[in-house]
Amino acid sequence: MSYTLNFLGAAGTVTGSKYLLQTPDHRILIDCGLFQGFKQLRERNWKPFPVDPASIDAVLLTHAHLDHSGYVPALIRDGFKGPVLSTHATLKLCELLLPDSGYLMEADARYAKRKGYSKHKSPRPLYTQADAKTALKSFRPVPFQEPAEVTRDCKAIFRPMGHILGASSIELQCGDMKIVFSGDIGRYGSATMVDPVPVPEADYIVTESTYGNRHHGEADPESVLEDVVGRTVRRGGSVIIPSFAIGRAQTLLYHLGQLRQQGRLPQIPIYLDSPMAVNASSIFCDHLGEHRLTEKQCRDACGIAEYVREAEDSKQLNRSAMPKIIISASGMATGGRILHHLKHYAPSHRNTIILAGFQAGGTRGAALRDGATELKIHGSYIPIRAEVAQLDMLSAHAEQDELLRWLEGFQSSPRQVFVTHGEPSASDTLRHLVTERLGWNARVPEHAEEVVLS
Repeated sequence: MSYTLNFLGAAGTVTGSKYLLQTPDHRILIDCGLFQGFKQLRERNWKPFPVDPASIDAVLLTHAHLDHSGYVPALIRDGFKGPVLSTHATLKLCELLLPDSGYLMEADARYAKRKGYSKHKSPRPLYTQADAKTALKSFRPVPFQEPAEVTRDCKAIFRPMGHILGASSIELQCGDMKIVFSGDIGRYGSATMVDPVPVPEADYIVTESTYGNRHHGEADPESVLEDVVGRTVRRGGSVIIPSFAIGRAQTLLYHLGQLRQQGRLPQIPIYLDSPMAVNASSIFCDHLGEHRLTEKQCRDACGIAEYVREAEDSKQLNRSAMPKIIISASGMATGGRILHHLKHYAPSHRNTIILAGFQAGGTRGAALRDGATELKIHGSYIPIRAEVAQLDMLSAHAEQDELLRWLEGFQSSPRQVFVTHGEPSASDTLRHLVTERLGWNARVPEHAEEVVLS
């Protein structure tokens, strides 16, 4: 009996995760993410789905980030009628992320039309907020570590991966074949999240490789934050942090809270300017046991910042010249309120922009990381004179050694490892290490490639 696996996303890039497993009787889509970053990648979101969405029997999500879940509303709108299986926390976070994604797409289309910087006469969103709310009705949450029926011939086990709340690997057993999808692998020894849980065995492994060619270093994140914030405040500036609302924002609040408790942080206000991050922080504290923090630690961390919910209050932050810390989405500066803060603060050398995680190629965050002297925001070019600090140690993605550590947890050799979800150099470096160090067959699939699994 043979199966096929189609790499419909996250092959040769870190975005758009989609893997289509076809059994003799069913089609199962593992992850259903948006392409982000370079324009040629984003344009893939608008192309017809490679197979009829109605022919797919089930969707399984490793976690809630949009590059893994953000295409679900479009898939359901276009005909998918099966269940979307995820952990309980992933569903809760998708209840925030997906409607917000639809809202921002609608807002961006309206703004582009009003300002006239779109090449389309009537720009339209990929999907709407209403599409996203409708899609949430298809979710079916499943517990960690317990087999869940996917189709008549396939069962899945979701294991904690520590990347963000609810993040999991997925072990999918169809007949006698077992295939494991890593999703995004978290850090070992994280201050806030649990360690990735090992998987005993698999015939095939699909692993991410975001940092397959890099190490995060041994620097203490709190010492680095103390230094960056301190020198910025001494020159009379503010610290602007583009942050993913889910996961990264809560980790930042925890570390800033620790610094404040120890008297190592200047007495300046901290603002969490993201309604979604505010709500996500509440969900984080409601899922004790799925992360390392106690209830008190969680409430203390989430209580250190002043929450900014209304757009007018967000604008008010830019009218005050007093030093401050602003944490705002999105994490790679692809959209959201952070763009308005960058327009205001980036032109001054007094301020600092902290990049607290991976920046995909083609995003404004990647441009800042690479030393851009200007950014195009809302149709205009903004000069970048602020200091830019890259804090890789705050990333929620495993570094090279941690990726290998998770793979080494398998108790027997798989038939094949597919290295995905990475820029080409990162994926190929990890492929080489898997082959040389573990002695396993490993390869990097191409976008839209179909492979036969025996």
